[in-house]
Amino acid sequence: MYVKRNIRWSVIMRFAWRNLLLFTTWNSVVTLLFIHFESQMINLGIPFLPLSTIGIAVAFYIGFKNSQSYDRFWEGRKVWGQIVNTSRALATKAISYLDGKPDGAKEARLLVRRHMAWINALRMQLRSTTIFDRKNLSYVPDFGLNDNMECKDCIAYFLEAPEYEEIIDQTNPASQLLRLQTLHFSQLKKNKCINDFEHMSMMKDVDILYDQQGKCERIKNTPFPRQYAYFSSLFVWIFVLLLPFGLTDEFHALGGESTVWLTVPFGVLISWIFSTMEIVGDNSEDPFENYVNDVPMSAICRTIEIDLMQMLKEPKDTIPDKIKPINDVLL
Repeated sequence: MYVKRNIRWSVIMRFAWRNLLLFTTWNSVVTLLFIHFESQMINLGIPFLPLSTIGIAVAFYIGFKNSQSYDRFWEGRKVWGQIVNTSRALATKAISYLDGKPDGAKEARLLVRRHMAWINALRMQLRSTTIFDRKNLSYVPDFGLNDNMECKDCIAYFLEAPEYEEIIDQTNPASQLLRLQTLHFSQLKKNKCINDFEHMSMMKDVDILYDQQGKCERIKNTPFPRQYAYFSSLFVWIFVLLLPFGLTDEFHALGGESTVWLTVPFGVLISWIFSTMEIVGDNSEDPFENYVNDVPMSAICRTIEIDLMQMLKEPKDTIPDKIKPINDVLL
């Protein structure tokens, strides 16, 4: 997630330079052709009224697409916010319910660390494919964003070896970890370490975590409808290609050949605005792809880890630091 208030121009140009070069070339070619044919009494221009109508329609269409793309991102962020809250609640219950019980501190530590393994397993599953696998994006510059926690070691660190071996090769390790939690709750209840109410309370938290995991998987596994995304891009390019034919006619009417060259700067500007709106929506469709505009799952997981490890009173030198932005992007 990009965290700086103002996007640096170096970032903007990494998205824009190819299109700006293309738009400048296209508008210049159309202007030259217009001047050439105008000298032969042939008008290549088109009336601006139908062109403006197309532009308005395209703007509404892009606005709808961008609104839906943002909804997908915001839903993903709300889901991870709920995961943060439920994680804290579950850890607090495990520690307080088992306080003073035989091996209570050990049992609570197992539960809490297994939960930290779960959040990392879920994060890794959601990032199992990257945005670079997708072909529908208009342009994807390489920002060099690498998550150094994207490895199985970050799960193994929180689990005992037998549990790690049991879940790591499963299709859905995160679900298996929640299953192990429920079995652990049942064993604690059987051993009378927790009562029925406490057992039900912790099981309710697991139900919430299952629900949030399912919501993440729904967003991940349901791509943005291609009919909206594809035609949005197609309509933008139709408008961009037609635009200089309308602008040349308008500027020629204002002052002849001396003003017709204004088509180039204004055509490039208008084309860049429309293409940028399209790219913004295109790059916001999928919030779990380890990309610039995604939900910062690594940072959220680290926040949970810090909170829970402090609850367990782990040694300070074992508690990791918060993840900081890389090139103004929080992973």
